[in-house]
Amino acid sequence: MVDKLALHERLELHEILTLKNLTLTKTATMKGLVGCKQLKEILETEADKGKDHVEQLNKLLQNGGVSS
Repeated sequence: MVDKLALHERLELHEILTLKNLTLTKTATMKGLVGCKQLKEILETEADKGKDHVEQLNKLLQNGGVSS
C-alpha cells in the first residue's frame, strides 16, 4: 500500500519547513558576525544539518509522502 500524506500532515510539514528555513537563514547570518572560532564551527555544523533537513522536507512534500 502506498502511504500518502494527509492534508493536516502536509500543513504541519510546511510549518516545519518554514521554521527550518528561518533558522537556517539566521544561522547563516550569525555565522558571518561571530568572532569566536568554536561558535562559528557550531553554526557551520548547524547550517549544514539545516540544509539537509530542508532538502529532506522538500523531497517529502514533493513526493506527497510516498517513500521512494
